[in-house]
Amino acid sequence: MHRSRPVPTAGVRIPRLMLGVFLVVAALVWAFVELADEVVEGSTRAFDEALLLAMRSPGDNAEPLGPLWLEEMARDWTALGGVAVLSLLVAAVTGFLWLGGQRRSALFLLLAVAGGLAVSTGFKEFFDRPRPDLVSQGSYVYTASFPSGHSLMAAMTYLTLALMLTRAQPHRRIKVYILAVALVATVLVGVSRVYLGVHWPSDVLAGWTAGAAWALLAWALARYLDWRGTLEPERDEDDDPRPEETGL
Repeated sequence: MHRSRPVPTAGVRIPRLMLGVFLVVAALVWAFVELADEVVEGSTRAFDEALLLAMRSPGDNAEPLGPLWLEEMARDWTALGGVAVLSLLVAAVTGFLWLGGQRRSALFLLLAVAGGLAVSTGFKEFFDRPRPDLVSQGSYVYTASFPSGHSLMAAMTYLTLALMLTRAQPHRRIKVYILAVALVATVLVGVSRVYLGVHWPSDVLAGWTAGAAWALLAWALARYLDWRGTLEPERDEDDDPRPEETGL
């Protein structure tokens, strides 16, 4: 049996978990603003150059550090943050939620991801930062550098997908596993962008902070809509019937 919804009443205090989420979002937004300010002032140049060159072969800035297969693997990782792969994943998870009867959650997911894409595009056009010019670029790029669109979209999409999937998954261990996979994919995408020489490290950090903030805001809104009865309720282990209740 499913848990009964709490009845919304005036004066209900914000749960501690939600308050904690908003504090984390505020910290991420502050970090993004501070980082953007440092980038505009040129204060991150030394840090960016040092880390970017650390991933290049000594004496040859045209070659990434490590064997050739590592560079090819980095291209595979970076593709995880591309529009084609992310669109496929969003479509797959949306279909999963829709077929599972969580149609409002499916629509919410689409709107959350579309909003994140608009934010990423707006940031790039506003800051219009040039791409790294110290090293050769191992992947084709055609947009501005700050923030990293791949990193922002990976953080926003993978974390949002994970948070929406965990709402439909009652087992806590699987919830943790889904979130861990999303975090690993997000990190791999960001690191690969620097390794391939298409982004400054500060671009990636900004993308991660903005993407994570957006995903957490989407999750908080989903919790609020759940509380209001607008969105399907999140499942938990207590929702699953015990074997004796099913006759097994």
